[in-house]
Parts: sequence; structure tokens; C-alpha cells
Amino acid sequence: MEIAKLGEFGLIDRLTENIKPQNESTKYGIGDDCAVLHYPDSEVLVTTDMLMEGVHFDLTYIDLEHLGYKSAMVNISDIFAMNGTPRQLTVSIALSKRFTVEDMEKFYSGLRMACEKWNVDIIGGDTTSSYTGLAISITCIGEARKEDIVYRNGAKETDLICVSGDLGAAYMGLQLLEREKSVFYAQVDEAKKKGDRKALEELSHFQPDFAGKEYLLQRQLKTEARGDIIQRLRQANIRPTAMMDISDGLSSELMHICKQSHVGCRVFEKQIPIDYQTAVMAEELNMNVTTCALNGGEDYELLFTVPIGDHEKIEAMEDVKLIGHITKESLGHILVTRDDQEFELKAQGWNPL
Repeated sequence: MEIAKLGEFGLIDRLTENIKPQNESTKYGIGDDCAVLHYPDSEVLVTTDMLMEGVHFDLTYIDLEHLGYKSAMVNISDIFAMNGTPRQLTVSIALSKRFTVEDMEKFYSGLRMACEKWNVDIIGGDTTSSYTGLAISITCIGEARKEDIVYRNGAKETDLICVSGDLGAAYMGLQLLEREKSVFYAQVDEAKKKGDRKALEELSHFQPDFAGKEYLLQRQLKTEARGDIIQRLRQANIRPTAMMDISDGLSSELMHICKQSHVGCRVFEKQIPIDYQTAVMAEELNMNVTTCALNGGEDYELLFTVPIGDHEKIEAMEDVKLIGHITKESLGHILVTRDDQEFELKAQGWNPL
């Protein structure tokens, strides 16, 4: 169905007709000029992200349901990175006539799956037309007690540097998708040059080679916010001194914490958690796996620092790895390699501009 057949408000009604508020702080959601929220005893956290077709995602290899899921999760992740609890979300979309009502239903299906996982209410947004591709703007609203909020600027000398999960897999997943996309278009171009209609017809059933790389695809296409790690930290009575999520790469995020906290750091290469599939893919592409883990981005794991007194608690925590420690600012930002050489750590992660 063409979107014009429903119109803007008809489309909004169709996509949101079954959305019911789950949080007490959501006094009024979709249906008026503004949503109404009430937070009597908490600080309000607000984050927003814009995702542009051709810059942040490629519809050649991500379907709209996964895109909706990822769009929500990258914002929910920011609330967790402040040690907060996500509560509400708004979504604004600019789309062209090539998209149908059913396409947007798929997008909202993914969006709602992500929100339902973390009990987040969709409370509004906007839709408009676009002449340059799909644009998505998500705002997530959360809450936290004033004393619980964790900023980037709280790291102290001797604090331990920790990360959740493993790093570099999302970047390797992107490299895999780009490789298979290049293979496909190269074959299409060759068939067109030869005027081979049979080959072109066969290419309509092209199957990319993803065997044994499923985890890498999952990490790239089905982003997960690490609210489970926040819950474990709370259960262990650990309050990080500084924290952020790893969207642009470990090196870039760690440099943000160091700069804002006015400290240095020492990170040990052998301690950086890397999945086996990530290592295999890096070798296959003749890339340095540590460089991929440091600079790849889109892992959406949590990077945080804790007081040295929490060492035993961190060691006992599942899916959290101690990778280094905070030092004096004058000592710089050091990566210690597997053979004990020292190099200046540089921020070389994703830069969208």
C-alpha cells in the first residue's frame, strides 16, 4: 500500500494503534501535541541519534525490521551508559515514495521488539517526506537518581578499566557484508558487459557466503544494549566512576573518558576480549584484529571504570573483562602490546563527519 493512501496521520494511527504505556512516568503518550511525563524523584536523561541511509546503514543488507530494532537499541544503550533506566522513546522518520506502508510496519515491528525488551514506551515522533533516502531520528528518555548517574568525567587514578562482552565483531560483520555486496555487484557488472541475461537472472538468487560467520552478522545487524550488565553491577553493589557505550570504537571512547576526567590510562592488548570468529575474519581479510577491536565501533558494549577496591567483584562478574587501569594524566595513554612494547593509544574510531 502506498503511504499517500493513508496520509501522515493515518500512517501514525496504523503504526501505533496497539502501543500502550507501561511506565508510571508516562502520563500521556501518542495522540496530542506533546507527550506528558512525570518524574517526581528522579533526574531525567535524554539522548538522541540520527541515522542516515548511505551513512549509517545500507538497505542492501539490512532489512527494515532489523533497522528498527537497531535504531531503538543504540539510543537505549546511551541511557544505560549513564547508569539510568530507559522509559520512553520518540521516533521521527523522513522517507521517500519507494517505501510502502508494509515497509514501515516492518520497521515499527523491530522498533517495538527493542522497546518491549527493556520496557520502553513509544510516545510520539514525526513523519515527513525525503528526496535523499531514509532518515531516522530517535530520542530516548530515561531516569536515574541523582546519586546514581555516571558521567564520563569521574575516572580517578588507579581505577580499573573494564569492558563488557567482546570487541570488533560488529566491525568484522560490516566488512563481511561489504565484501559480499562487492562480489554481487561485480558479478552483475560482468554479466551486463557480456549481455548475459541468463547470468543476470541467476544472480537474482545470489546467496552470499556467510557460513561460519553468523555471530559477526548478528553483532552488526542485531545490536543489543547491555542493560543486563547495568543490572549485574547494581546487584554487585558496584557504581562505576565513569562510563560510556562503545559506539565509535574502544580507543575513541577511552580517550573521551580520559580527556574529560583529566587522567591517563594503560590498556593491555592481551586483555582485550575478542571472539574467535572476529579473529578468523580479520585474518581472512589480512587485517590486524587488535586494530579492529580498538577502532571498529558499533559494538555497543559498555566501557567503564571502577575503584580498585572492586577488583574481586569485577573478576567474578560474567561477561566483563578488566583491560587496564587509569593513571596520571602526565603518563599519557598507553597500549601495552602482547610482547610488552608500549605505544601511544590514538583515537581512530568512527567519525561520521
